[in-house]
Amino acid sequence: MEYLLVLALGLFAGTLGGVVGTGSSLVLMPALVLLFGPREAVPIMAIAALLGNLGRVIAWRREIRWRSVLAYCAGAVPAAALGARLLFAIPPGVAELALGLFFLSLIPLRRWLARRSFTLSAIHLAVLGVPLGLLTGLVVSTGPLTVPLFTFHGLERGALLGTEAAASIGMYGAKVGTFQALGALPSAVVAEGLIVGLTLMAGSFIGRGIVLSLSPGAYRTLIDGLMFCSGGTLLWAALA
Repeated sequence: MEYLLVLALGLFAGTLGGVVGTGSSLVLMPALVLLFGPREAVPIMAIAALLGNLGRVIAWRREIRWRSVLAYCAGAVPAAALGARLLFAIPPGVAELALGLFFLSLIPLRRWLARRSFTLSAIHLAVLGVPLGLLTGLVVSTGPLTVPLFTFHGLERGALLGTEAAASIGMYGAKVGTFQALGALPSAVVAEGLIVGLTLMAGSFIGRGIVLSLSPGAYRTLIDGLMFCSGGTLLWAALA
């Protein structure tokens, strides 16, 4: 029953990620921690996230901005590998507290910048990819950060989802590779990550149909709601 619950949550989480580009980890991690323990849950989620992002890349492959992906990954991929090595060296709760406050501050900031038609260039993506890649290595997911980053780059809906997913594959690939080098990926963990990841992939295609039915304004409001929920959840986790 526990495995069936995780698979059902995986399908729901994949659909959520397929709509807003992130949120899968926030839904799945509590169940993975309860079932497998915190030490195994992180690499399982990293493998599953690879497949979930691959599903979004396939679903939106014709709208991906590959130059933006390469610019972001230039800084983010090596930084994610470094962050994965530092994962166990920082006090618990510190990263979650800082991220929670930052997510909440992004809501008014994004709207303020949108009114001024501010957009990030490819150079901005390369520079900002370094701290975001480092954070991706340290915490379970920084999707609530990378999604608004690519919206500031001028992307929406399919272009946003596909481009952010392609960039995330680079970061999670570096993270999984680092876990492998550190001996944190036994065959059982890999198998569990692949099983959960397949449900995330399936949800990506369900999410595509939902995105196509939303207006641009409704989609932007949905992104703001995601940042509010993500920030509040991380603050609660850090202070509980």
